Amino acid sequence: MFVFHWIVGVLVGAVLLAGLARRLRAPYPAFLALGGVGLAFIPGVPSLSLDPELALALFLAPVLMDAGYSTSLRDLVRNARPIAGLAVGAVAATTAAVAAVAMWLVPEMPLAAAIVLGAVVAPPDAVAALSVLGHVSLPHRLATILRGESLLNDAASLMIYRLGVAAAVTGHFSLVEVAPAFAIGVVGSLVAGPLAALVYLRILRRVEEPMSVIVLQFSAAFGLWIAAEALELSGVLTVVSFAITVARHAPGQTSPRLRVISNAVWDTAIFVLNVLAFVLIGEQIGPILARMTPEQEIAYISVAGAVVVTVILVRIAWVLPASAIRRVGFGTRPVHPDDLRQNRELGLGAGFAVSWSGMRGLVTVATALALPEGGPGGAGFPYRDLIVLTAFCVVIGTLVVQGLTLRPILARLGLEDSDPVGREVGRARAEAYGAAVEALSSDRSEAADALRREFHAALAEAEAHEDGLAPEGLPTDEPRRRAIRAARDRLFTLRRNGRIGDDAYFVLEEELDWAELNATPRGEA
Repeated sequence: MFVFHWIVGVLVGAVLLAGLARRLRAPYPAFLALGGVGLAFIPGVPSLSLDPELALALFLAPVLMDAGYSTSLRDLVRNARPIAGLAVGAVAATTAAVAAVAMWLVPEMPLAAAIVLGAVVAPPDAVAALSVLGHVSLPHRLATILRGESLLNDAASLMIYRLGVAAAVTGHFSLVEVAPAFAIGVVGSLVAGPLAALVYLRILRRVEEPMSVIVLQFSAAFGLWIAAEALELSGVLTVVSFAITVARHAPGQTSPRLRVISNAVWDTAIFVLNVLAFVLIGEQIGPILARMTPEQEIAYISVAGAVVVTVILVRIAWVLPASAIRRVGFGTRPVHPDDLRQNRELGLGAGFAVSWSGMRGLVTVATALALPEGGPGGAGFPYRDLIVLTAFCVVIGTLVVQGLTLRPILARLGLEDSDPVGREVGRARAEAYGAAVEALSSDRSEAADALRREFHAALAEAEAHEDGLAPEGLPTDEPRRRAIRAARDRLFTLRRNGRIGDDAYFVLEEELDWAELNATPRGEA
């Protein structure tokens, strides 16, 4: 019973911390990490453990599925070179620099273990960065680059991580032996993901109940990851390519009700996974510190501090020179009119914004937790205690130092956005309303006439603005909301007076909920 009360308390505390983060417009993972620090020093906290082999599947598969589903394949292709520069080049540079610093400070640390440490702390976290970027005006291209980086850098870091773990455990590594299997694994993952998506989409056509579809979504995420690992493919690339493929085809065969429910469930699941990850790693810090001598504690904390500084400086050193040369284009030649407009708005300020958006989070925590326990400096993997402690310090350091300062820095830089998404929305809105009017042209019923007038008004407003940038929603939205509020008040009075029961009230309440959601612009939702 105590454990149950403790879990409830942790979840309630996480909700309060997330609420505080929203009020301060800061990344909520920063506050969860600080909460994990607090748990590490609370006596009597129940011990939770997780099989290292399950850590990556549990924490990364759903996060990558969610991120991949909301990723624009077109924007990934347009910004392929800067994204690749960050997702592969910056990860490799960070891994090498951290490994060098670790071996310099701890000479007896094996090279493989130092490389694993570098791979653990190399990839920035999308959840942390985008939770800050959502509160500021950032050029769309920069946000796209950061999303693409966070989606693909996990693949690069995990490949290095797995090679390092294998070398440390077996004591043997040969690039000549590994390279062919590595290449086959990458290609196989990029083929297996889309093929699995086509099978999934055929199954999805036969399932309509929202809860069943959501269970299928999570089953696909975990099942794909486990199958990919069993086949020695990349779990990251398999899940991401699967999600992108599904996102391109599923919207045409899923209902609006399912999308609303599914989005809410996935947002909640990602939040709970972040909470669980920071709780688990926070619990390991206390025992790790307890096992150390005072001298070892000072040495390990010094290593952790040096690594925090290293990951921040390496990212700045990687991004800013490229920004100065090609205005954050990293060598990308504009191939679209929107790219030309965005390039004129990007410069060193934008480069610094990208370099300072390198907060570490869930991926770093998950890969540290996935290390087998045991060895010098910590019980299976060499220097596991040092790696876990350093990973935790890097997460805390980057989330607090960069996460809490990113928003005011971005506001100070005053970066402008040409709003390419807004222009596309405007143009598409006008075409969509035109199609709606045309679809109603042959229907002369009174209901169709009312709808026709509504869409005619929306179409006229969209066409009257440059690039169709009319206000979101339909002109009738505000009157609709006012009418629905009156209907809600009347329903509540009827239930309170006993004229209708709760069952009837809930049926009608759901009807009004959907009617109001239809009238609410996305920005207010």
